[in-house]
Amino acid sequence: MECSREGKDVAEEPVRSDEEEEEEEEEEEGWDDWCSDGDDAAAAGGGLLCLFCSLRFDTESLLFSHCAAEHRFDFYGIVKELRLDFYGCLKLINFVRSKVAENRCWSCGQSFSCNSELCSHLHPAEKYQIEGKVPWEEDVYLKPFMEDDSLLHSLSIDDDDEEDCGTSIGGQCSTGNGGFAEPCKNKLSATPEGNGSDISARFEQVCAIGGAEAGSSGTLAQEQNDTQLKVARASVNAKAIKSVDDNYFGSYSSFGIHREMLGDKIRTEAYRDALLCNPSLMNGATVLDVGCGTGILSLFAAKAGASRVVAVDGSAKMVSVATQVAKNNGLLYDENKEVELKQISKVVSVVHTKAEELDHKVRIPPNGFDVLVSEWMGYCLLYESMLSSVLYARDHFLKPGGAILPDTATILGAGFGKGGTSLPFWENVYGFDMSCIGKEVTSNSARFPVVDIVASQDIVTETAVLHSFDLATMKENEMDFTASFELRLSESGAVVPEVTWCYGIVLWFDTGFTDRFCKEKPVVLSTSPFSTPTHWSQTIFTFEEPIAMAKEEYLLGPSASAGTEECPAVMIRSRISIVRASEHRSIDISVETTAICSDGRKRSWPVQIFNL
Repeated sequence: MECSREGKDVAEEPVRSDEEEEEEEEEEEGWDDWCSDGDDAAAAGGGLLCLFCSLRFDTESLLFSHCAAEHRFDFYGIVKELRLDFYGCLKLINFVRSKVAENRCWSCGQSFSCNSELCSHLHPAEKYQIEGKVPWEEDVYLKPFMEDDSLLHSLSIDDDDEEDCGTSIGGQCSTGNGGFAEPCKNKLSATPEGNGSDISARFEQVCAIGGAEAGSSGTLAQEQNDTQLKVARASVNAKAIKSVDDNYFGSYSSFGIHREMLGDKIRTEAYRDALLCNPSLMNGATVLDVGCGTGILSLFAAKAGASRVVAVDGSAKMVSVATQVAKNNGLLYDENKEVELKQISKVVSVVHTKAEELDHKVRIPPNGFDVLVSEWMGYCLLYESMLSSVLYARDHFLKPGGAILPDTATILGAGFGKGGTSLPFWENVYGFDMSCIGKEVTSNSARFPVVDIVASQDIVTETAVLHSFDLATMKENEMDFTASFELRLSESGAVVPEVTWCYGIVLWFDTGFTDRFCKEKPVVLSTSPFSTPTHWSQTIFTFEEPIAMAKEEYLLGPSASAGTEECPAVMIRSRISIVRASEHRSIDISVETTAICSDGRKRSWPVQIFNL
């Protein structure tokens, strides 16, 4: 991944007034975004996501009506019975989302193998007593469980209320101290209930925005206006995201990772060929390089005949490096000097910024860029979430009909055998049997994804396509997906019927520079186990226990469970979901597995949740 980061362009920055500089500083802090209307936030996220299923709704009331009717979760009833204040409602929502993610009943704690079983079980909550301890009491549930949860941004905000009116939830108005009044549009009187200020104080500590503005003992509890509430909620997300981004961009300040990427010939030569071998695309083109790193893609673009290349990166260190590299190679653009007419023009500009803020610092060409190039791919394709920055740059800075390189990406998978685990190593360590260690290591692997090379001979099933992305047209919310597929033993297996053990599923990706834009020479960059290894390797998801597989003609035992040696499966049916995690730039992967025998016998295993 040529540095998952973003940078900015090159044109001379216009002279700014003091007021403009102050506005820019405010934008960099993110306050303008945090103070936007909740409805806008919801719209940006594609609607409000149900607490239990994948449906989205335009308003909070529609969502909770759906939850009550379809999932027997009466949010307003619980709020009223327990007299939850604003922060209690935040905790409840995050608590429920966390349990649903684990396929657990939020009320009784029972576990299920999949979401559909959970939704079939859901029942009305028991009547909690106000003095009783609710399971979402811990302050950890003040932290949003789901990144950019539009429901939390719109919850209890009623812009039609008078300024002095308390926070409203579901048409009721909170007095700001844990109690509720009847639906209102006028000023409410506060009736202390005894616990609201404590919760507010704890939330204030989480937000860490007290400072001088909060005063010596001030809290966010009473008479908090809408703007302050939005800023407080957003502050939690903003600080967490900034921390992750700082670490993320900082990790690319090390030359070791750039040495690894530049030394990956499959990766680097694919981009080189796509840029240098398609003159109809590159001659005279204006090019935006998102996440430029050392600037190698920008150098290729300049060499290919681009008229202007703007390289952007979020790492100050790498911006400095890329600038010096371009200068040393006679390609750095200097608008203060007359450009000499040479075979290779000085066209490369390097800008330190995130892609989302490019237009804050440089002038964008009138019709946008002709070509957007980026090496954004992470492990399992989507790790690091740089794709969202690329899509933003595409929508805001690429001219209509402009080229994006690469323009396709596909995630594929297959089942792997014993050789894809560490078991063979531990079975013979200098002549000693240490297989007990291997079994423990393999068991631990069933809880964590492993990034490693899987040899082609260790792939035991046919390959399945999980999901394909059209980078020229896809939307950001399409990064999250669920794929169902079937795996059968590959035809290269032994002719004599025998049992083959499948230890898990390995995923990889291919990206394409197709003839849609690369007309002279389309290119495919593959990270497949059947191709030359790349620095991405493959991503391995190990089953809780291996599954026995065989061809159709295998003689089955009369009473054995599916997937065992006596009753091997002819097919593994799997469902994999890959979604952006609550932690910025991470992804969550869930794997559901069912073994199916030739006589129809089936066996399903509990869903496995991995975080990358």
